[in-house]
Amino acid sequence: RWQRPGPGRPPPRALALEAAAAPPRDVVLFRHDRARFCRLLGLFCAGQALFWGYLAHFAFTALRPAPGPAPGPEDPFRPRDNKWRFGFTASCITLGSVIMAAGCLFPLRAVRRVTLLRGGAEVSISTHGPLGLGQGPTITVPLRHVCCRSHRSEVPAAIPLKVKGRPFFFLLDKEGQICNPRLFDVTVGAYRNL
Repeated sequence: RWQRPGPGRPPPRALALEAAAAPPRDVVLFRHDRARFCRLLGLFCAGQALFWGYLAHFAFTALRPAPGPAPGPEDPFRPRDNKWRFGFTASCITLGSVIMAAGCLFPLRAVRRVTLLRGGAEVSISTHGPLGLGQGPTITVPLRHVCCRSHRSEVPAAIPLKVKGRPFFFLLDKEGQICNPRLFDVTVGAYRNL
């Protein structure tokens, strides 16, 4: 028999959503395997780090100021002191390190799979490994510590997912498969104040 929801009784639709959000078994909400892309990105970043490291080595060893008189107008690009050499070497090392760090960090934030665990109180987030090598870490956090900053229909490329206590956002690529869209929207895809 149907009863009108009262002040202490939630509406039947809310009860159905609450029951759906507490599944009796683990449910995969999102999956997207970008292992090949992450490996190519890692290979590119490692190649860039080697290039900038070699350039820094070359700048440090080969661009020494020539002993003797100061360079004249016929050789204006020859450094007069070591400041230029040290600055160029440091900038090459910095650039190579930043590119390598980006190659390690991006695959760790690109989500491979999101699973709502049995009971609906916790979520498991799996990512790729650094530089795209192997499987990355799988973290399990309470559902209340996960916040989706934008609805999946509002973002053009990736859904930003914030986990409390973790720096940066996890990125769910829009090309991935959302296996249960309604359950995704009420659990992981919901906005929460963290």
